[in-house]
Parts: sequence; structure tokens; C-alpha cells
Amino acid sequence: MQTNHHTHRFSELFRALVRFAPRIPAFLRANRLLKTAQRSDIGSTGLFLENAARTCPNRIFLRFESEQITYKRFNQQVNQLAHTLAAIGVKKGDCVALLFENAPALLIAVFAVNKLGAVAGMMNHKQRAGVLVHSLDIIQPKMMIIGEGGESAFLSLREHNSGLTETMPCFRYGRVAGETALPDLMERAREASEENPVTTSQVTLGDTSFYVFTSGTTGLPKSAAMTHLRWMKAGVGFGRMALGLRANDIHYCCLPLYHNTALSASLSSVIMTQSSLALARKFSARQFWHDISQHTATTFVYIGELCRYLLNQEEQNGETHHQIRAVLGNGLRSEIWDQFQTRFKIPEIYELYGASEGNIGFVNVFNLKRTVGFSPMTFAIVQYDVEQDQPVVNSKGRMQRVKKGEVGLLLAEVTNTTPFDGYTNNEAASQAKVLKNVFRTGDCWFNTGDLVRDQGFRHIAFIDRVGDTFRWKSENVATTQVEAEIQSNPDVSEAVVYGVAVPHTEGRAGMASVCLRENLSFDGARFYRYLRAKLPDYAVPIFVRIQEGYHETTTTLKIKKSELKKLGYRVWEQGESVYVLVNSERGYEPLNSELLEQIEKGEIRL
Repeated sequence: MQTNHHTHRFSELFRALVRFAPRIPAFLRANRLLKTAQRSDIGSTGLFLENAARTCPNRIFLRFESEQITYKRFNQQVNQLAHTLAAIGVKKGDCVALLFENAPALLIAVFAVNKLGAVAGMMNHKQRAGVLVHSLDIIQPKMMIIGEGGESAFLSLREHNSGLTETMPCFRYGRVAGETALPDLMERAREASEENPVTTSQVTLGDTSFYVFTSGTTGLPKSAAMTHLRWMKAGVGFGRMALGLRANDIHYCCLPLYHNTALSASLSSVIMTQSSLALARKFSARQFWHDISQHTATTFVYIGELCRYLLNQEEQNGETHHQIRAVLGNGLRSEIWDQFQTRFKIPEIYELYGASEGNIGFVNVFNLKRTVGFSPMTFAIVQYDVEQDQPVVNSKGRMQRVKKGEVGLLLAEVTNTTPFDGYTNNEAASQAKVLKNVFRTGDCWFNTGDLVRDQGFRHIAFIDRVGDTFRWKSENVATTQVEAEIQSNPDVSEAVVYGVAVPHTEGRAGMASVCLRENLSFDGARFYRYLRAKLPDYAVPIFVRIQEGYHETTTTLKIKKSELKKLGYRVWEQGESVYVLVNSERGYEPLNSELLEQIEKGEIRL
């Protein structure tokens, strides 16, 4: 495919370095810290908070709705809860499950747990019943704290598995509707000491700080262990090296704190630069720019879906009258990059790449376009056979690196300074992500499962997840690139592309699930002509499903593509509108029983 082939030229990078020159000394200091920090070093989320509270006690740390809390006061509240938890038996290594929506109370609980050397289990408050039981079974918490917004999830847990809530101590922290029978830790904490607990100085960077869960786009969630070291590195890399946050910066976050982009990229960036965090309960496309203005935010964090939702909104007065100087996030697609930056007048975009369970991060520190940026860590991009769904090896069984401009599988070397911490209580899943003897006997690499383009100068562009790219007519089709072209159609608000198996064909045929803009109808001939002008013939989807409303998403706004894959093209039997391309003159036409029979008997060749 011919899209997203952007590579970086030396002249382009040189101009970026000239612009970046004033920040080079700070960048080098931060890079040295990333390289030298060891798992055995004393350090933790709680210790970094204490440092900030000591250095700038009266600076506003947290802004939430009409509330403002200084670093000193926030640290005191954390200490009070930490002493309270210690008094009821929480100790180093224990897991405490936290079931809250975004609020100051959740952040207080996170730091309080960590100050004891315990692990904060970041529960998704939108999970229910069996899925929530599954998540708790993975992390095996010693106790659970329920906060505001967690009531419905807790009620579903009680109804689904009363034994679990009876055997595991459960507490509330503050106002929790309908759960007044639970012991209230906030009341107990008011009488506790405000002094820093001694346990904080005994926690090392290599200790586990959080359990965070994958988004659940491919089945039940898995838990990834986050260490204080990885959290600290995120703050240094994203907060200092990329955003360059300063004392007077206000960073806005409306992503859920049980998601690593908010918990690590945002929260750590603020703490490690001793700036201010403006926190929202949840993302609202209509409220977004009002919140930015209300908090006088200078930076914000995004995920790609958030950007798309903002672009789908009617223009608002406040969307260009703001003080935003830079944004940080992941998943901003290349085809909307310029539109997003221009419409909302955003000077700098620092796209990043990382995974909750991964041991590597990239960030666009030089503010280039359409790239997830640069990484100082050791990585490799190796040749990958999409059809066989495995890396290409030579006669000696070794993998082979791609050339600049080519696409391959991204690997990250596993070392003492860049360890792979794995999935919680899931050794089989952890081992499946590790590759050994890749280039030489005894080496070890983390398999990201992502296909990326080598853009040169240690920069990469994300292309697709392994398994999302599929083979059709002897060509590799990257779903993200086809989705990009479909979503450039002014009639389309949302599109998802995936490969489906069809009898009597090789590979997988492309299928697009499309949401049209309000009050528009689907014109199959016109839609085909549009795509044929944009895409090579092998990348034009064979099937198109017209989805009512919007696609089902995870709580982190990721579309559940795996569910669509399972349904395939036979959803027309359930009353869905499905179209098929069997004749380029006619374009897409409704799939009916007669066409389906001909296709599945091989009488019609796709």
C-alpha cells in the first residue's frame, strides 16, 4: 500500500534539532537518568510525591472541578490513609484493589497504598459481574476499597459472587452511595498522623507499584505489573523530555486512571516535573474545551479515538481560544494529524508508543509529523511473514532486520535496565511474549506484537497489530491504513476493517464495518468509486457492513474489533445491512441468500 510511507530525511531532523537545541542539556540529563536508574535504587511514586511536597509545598498539585489541593495538603491526606491502612494490616507486597472513578480520592488511595510498598490494583469501575471476578482472581487482593463511582460494579460483584465479597475485607473511602454499611476509611484517616510513613524510604524502583489491565479488545482482560521504575521512566521521558513541563504548567487529563496512559504518562509526568494536574471524571467531547479553558490548561493527554471524537463535533468557540502549547498521547492517525493540529491550533504534538506490559517506549520528542518518535532503548524491527504469521528467519534460524522505510515486527531487548515484568499470575502468557536467540545465542527480546515502519534515525511509525494485517491477493493489507482512507470519506463517521475467511479463496477478504453520519444513506456504487480512487485493488474491502449508531468500545474508547471478526460477513442473516463487491461496474450491492450461496460454492470469484 502506498499510504503512510513517511520516512525522515536528515534535513528534516536537522531543522527539528535546531528548534530543540535550547532543551538539549535537559534532554541529556533526563536521558542519563533513564539509562542509569536501577531496580535496586530506593525510589517510588510515594517518595517522588514526598520530594515534591517538600520542594514546593504550596504549589497546586491537583485541580478537580471546583477543588484545588496543594502538594503539601495532598501528601498529608495520603499519609493519613497510609497510616490507616497500615493499622489494619496492609504491608509491603500486599495488593489492594481500588474500585473508583476518577477523583482526588482515587489518587490519594493509589499513593497511600504505594507508600506502604503495597500494590494498587487499578480496577475498571465499568466492569461487571463475571469479568470483574476474573480480574480480581488474577491479582488476588488482600482487600478492596470502593470509592465514588464504584458502587454499581461492587453491587454486581456482590450479586454474582457473594462469597468473594464476604471473604475479602471491603472498605469504602468517602461518599459511596448505597454502601454505608461498609467501614469508612476516610473517617478513620482524619485521626491518623500526617507524617510521612517510614516504609516509603524502604521501597525500591524495582518493586511493583500497580496492576493495570489490558483493554479487553481480544477477550478477557490480562493484568500487567507496573514497577516504580517504569512509572518513573514514563514521567522522565514524557514529562521532561517530551512535554518539557515546568512549574507553571497545568496538564489536563480526562482519561480513566485505571488506564496506563493516564496513570503513567499523565500522572507521572506531573509528579516528576512538580507541575499541576487538572483531572476530569471522564471524557466528554462537548465539555472538553470548556474544561481546558476553565482550568487554563497548557497541555493535555489524548488517545487517538479522543481526537477523532473531537473532530466529529461541531465547531465550538473555545476550541481555538485556549493556552494549550503541547499535547501528549498515542494513536493519533496520520490522516487526521494535520486536521487535528490545524483546527484546534495545537503548536506541538508529542505522539508516544508503549504498552502496559511492554518494556519500551517511544515519544516524538523532536515534534516531527506522523511518527511515534524516538526511543533511547535497544530495539529491532525484523522481517515478518504476515501470511504465515511469524517472523522470517535465515538458514541459521536468526531473525533479520528490515531496511529503512520497510515494515516489520517491533522487538525490544530485555535487560536488567529494561526488564519485562510480564502478566500477573499468567506465566504462559508472559512467556509467549518473549523471544530468545533472536540474533545470537542467549539474547532475549520482548515481542510487542506490533508492525511498525522504520523511519530512520531511531524513529518509527505504527502500522498495525499483528493479526490485524491480513493477506489478500498475495498482498499484505494493513487495516489501519484502509480504515484511514474510509474515514476520509465525508459521509463516514467511523470505520473498522478486518479480514474474514471466505471459501474457495486464499488469504482473507477485507471487510469494513462502517458508521455513516447522521441522516445519510449508503450508496454502494459511489462508495466503491471513492475507495477505488484511494486504494489499490487488493486493499478495497470485499464486504461492507453498515453499523447503526457507533461501534461497541472498551472503556478506553477502543473498538472491539475481535467481536466483529467473529461475526464475519454472515451478519446479514440477523437483519444487518451487509454489502458485497462482486462487480466493479455495479459497486457494492446488498448481500442476499442467492449471492451468498454462489460465493460459498465458489461460483462467484471475489
